[in-house]
Amino acid sequence: MKVLVSGGTGLVGRYIVEELLAAGYSVIIGGRRAPLPRLFSRPVEFAPLSLDPDKDHIEAFDDAYFFVHAALSHLPGRYRGGEGDDPGGFRRLNLDGTVSLFDTAKRAGTRRCIFISSRAAYQDTAPGTVLTEDMLPEPDTLYGEVKLAGERALAHLAGPGFAATSLRTTGVYGDLLPNKWTGLIEDYLSGRPAPVRAGTEVHGRDLGRAVRLMLETESARVSGEVFNVCDLLADTRDILSVVQQQTGCSNPLPASADKSAINRMSTEKLQALGWLAGGKALFEQTVRQLAAPLQHLRQ
Repeated sequence: MKVLVSGGTGLVGRYIVEELLAAGYSVIIGGRRAPLPRLFSRPVEFAPLSLDPDKDHIEAFDDAYFFVHAALSHLPGRYRGGEGDDPGGFRRLNLDGTVSLFDTAKRAGTRRCIFISSRAAYQDTAPGTVLTEDMLPEPDTLYGEVKLAGERALAHLAGPGFAATSLRTTGVYGDLLPNKWTGLIEDYLSGRPAPVRAGTEVHGRDLGRAVRLMLETESARVSGEVFNVCDLLADTRDILSVVQQQTGCSNPLPASADKSAINRMSTEKLQALGWLAGGKALFEQTVRQLAAPLQHLRQ
């Protein structure tokens, strides 16, 4: 079966595409430009697609049995605050454009639609609060507002023949390049100070497996639903301590962040479908993979 993936060449979308390819799906990359040759481990197709709500992209869905919407228009490196000084344009593309694609997918006869949402749909609550899908979300950023509105629009479209699901995903890490932790590791090995911060994380391939579950689970169990996708809580010291062990670098590690201030996400609902994240073992393996080719920077 063919899956159309919007944003498939992005930092998050690539993990989803690779997991689908490994599982035997045919993938159509939907975007403004065709992916570079050999970007993916196996051949993919391409269909022009954008977040412009004034364009009709129904032709992109001609051969697509499923649709995974992972595209987001934002300032480089920023999701929260990704609107910069153009909140109206951010909302138009990422909400109006997203809803237009959902409508088009249903009109084209696509059988399932998976929306890659965000933990930003939740409001920052009291430290120690566990975030669950049955909480009433009250986002406090435009990014979160747009994601929540997209979830609700998609759920409204759900019905017989069109299963629709949203995945509230936390920060995504992984081994593909470019990588969000490369700069951090380079700074540490070069003796530059590292920031003290912490956050919840999930490996991109575990997110890809969650997407597969949404495509392969009986539609009555997932349609109209929202699922948290999260694995572990890590700070920069956790990351760099693995780098230190891998490289033998003697540079001092940053202080530990206050992890008690970070709200964890419950994934019991997703685990009930059979999802299991890689945990600490996958985290450490991935950091070692990222650190190994950078050992020459060690001071």
